Amino acid sequence: MTPQNGEKDPKEHIDVLLKERRLYKPSAAFQKKAHIAGHARLQALRKKAARSPERFWAEAARELRWIKPWKRTLDWKPPFARWFVGGKLNVSVNCLDRHLDGPRRNKAAIIWEGEPGETRTLTYQQLHGEVCRFANVLKGLGVRSGDRVAIYMPMVPEAAVAMLACARIGAAHSVIFAGFSSDALRDRINDAQAKAVVTADGLYRRGSVLKLKEAVDAAVESCPSVRSVVVLRRTGTEVSWRQGRDLWWHEAMAAAAAQCPPAALDSEHPLFILYTSGSTGKPKGVLHTMGGYLTQVALTTKWIFDLKDEDVFWCTADVGWVTGHSYVVYGPLANGATTLMYEGGPLHPAPDRFWSMVARHRVSVFYTAPTAIRTFMRLGDEWPAKHDLSSLRLLGSVGEPINPEAWLWYHDNIGGGRCPIVDTWWQTETGAVMISPLPGATSAKPGSATLPLPGIEADVVDRQGRPVPPGHGGYLVVKKPWPSMLRTIYGDPKRYEQQYFSQIPGIYFTGDGARRDKDGYFWILGRIDDVLNVSGHRLSTMEIESALVSHPAVAESAVVGRPDEIHGQAVTAFVTLKGGRAPSPALAEELREHVGKTIGAIAKPKDIRFTEGLPKTRSGKIMRRLLREIAAGQGVKGDVTTLEDLGVLSKLQAEDEE
Repeated sequence: MTPQNGEKDPKEHIDVLLKERRLYKPSAAFQKKAHIAGHARLQALRKKAARSPERFWAEAARELRWIKPWKRTLDWKPPFARWFVGGKLNVSVNCLDRHLDGPRRNKAAIIWEGEPGETRTLTYQQLHGEVCRFANVLKGLGVRSGDRVAIYMPMVPEAAVAMLACARIGAAHSVIFAGFSSDALRDRINDAQAKAVVTADGLYRRGSVLKLKEAVDAAVESCPSVRSVVVLRRTGTEVSWRQGRDLWWHEAMAAAAAQCPPAALDSEHPLFILYTSGSTGKPKGVLHTMGGYLTQVALTTKWIFDLKDEDVFWCTADVGWVTGHSYVVYGPLANGATTLMYEGGPLHPAPDRFWSMVARHRVSVFYTAPTAIRTFMRLGDEWPAKHDLSSLRLLGSVGEPINPEAWLWYHDNIGGGRCPIVDTWWQTETGAVMISPLPGATSAKPGSATLPLPGIEADVVDRQGRPVPPGHGGYLVVKKPWPSMLRTIYGDPKRYEQQYFSQIPGIYFTGDGARRDKDGYFWILGRIDDVLNVSGHRLSTMEIESALVSHPAVAESAVVGRPDEIHGQAVTAFVTLKGGRAPSPALAEELREHVGKTIGAIAKPKDIRFTEGLPKTRSGKIMRRLLREIAAGQGVKGDVTTLEDLGVLSKLQAEDEE
């Protein structure tokens, strides 16, 4: 755990035991066409950004369309930043209107596929019309600039329409993941004091219909700020209705004008509030603003994914998470790209759903989570092998550290050995990617996020803020402000300052552990809260998980600590096996020895628990909090409605009771 109230670490650094030496250089063919081509070009950009970060970011911001130029690039009064001070712009104009003057007006902006299999395509001109209509719907409901709108929607184009419509009129949106319970929804609506809620009758997930309007009805009973609920008819599910408050999306849109003048909004005007997942207590609403956020999201989308006009870009994240905001909606559309949205589960109706979609839609850039990749590994190579994946030219990873074995499987089985992989590190709070390879310029090491992007000053330090030597683990920090950084926690600036800028005064504390190798590459070790203290050694759970997955029998693992009277904490590993391998005491011992041989005896799991699946959110993140509670023999606490499959948790609890 991160020390609090002056408590000291048992060590000043995190022990690093796992080594990875393989290196993958960009191919000459990829380099030739890349936006950032070659190591020399990247080094020149780094030097330029280091000399004058403000000038570097100002040049990036000028790629956007501004209504009024800014007077000052940065106003930094730690821990509060303002970027492009005095400038005015409109985010929806930058994502839509500016593409209508040329051939992009008839280009696909969004390709959508529903879980049952239906598809839709919206061109930039069509999407612009839908956004203007819904902006007028919101204005007709009394929503004004500065108001908040809650969006609780399936992964359908209308979710993006609602987000962009809010941006057009200056209302901050709060997208709430459609898997959250009515209680969680209520708390988030009340914290933001949302005036309207946009939802649907339901959504399709793994062959079933989940009722959304029902959850909204239960939530808004205790939300006095809500005046209107707009309901999209998605599944045809019967819903209850409150006259005067509820209205159908299709009826409201039919009566709305197709033109809506964009508001000229200050660069620091709120764009959205996003509540971080997995927290307990009062919801923590991360606030992002217009100009700085869009500047960095647009630049990183172009550079990291080497985005070209002919690409079909598929980020598999839900819009309820920040990855869906930045790399499903705002980043691709700001670049005039074609973005693919998918409503349902990755394994429905069969484990090759993603690969079927890649082949059918000719996806060229694919961005997904390591947990999804490890799930596909477990299911077997034959599923992707059924499909023509030759359209792919670039792969991405997001959400948590990717272990080398999953990286290599992804590279070989999905990328055919020819596609670069960009392993990206960033957070809800950072708004955009901070550490990543640039695929035409950076040599990749499986499992490493490589280097901070130009304009980002990151470091690995001890508790006093001193850089730790190469090869040692420490705390990942960002030393200087960046355009897409969160501005505050909505309604709670003191919490913002305490959580992010008081752990190491004046420096942004990410809450992640990391190390740098002799080449300066960053290796993310996971959340500091996930670091184990075993006999005085601070061990990264990511390294132990990576060692387990490197065994040929293991598809996926999650490692947590449980209290131990002798060692402080004992390592407990939850392991899923590849098809055809059966659990046994002999295999458990073999895995323990494998970890000892790979990274050292101190890291050997005391307990290995074989399981058919791991508890994950629908965004693909393993809910290690639940595993810690199970390993410690405690009852599971807190909200579990974001779990992809509640049956996995039920089985783990049943096994624990045996």
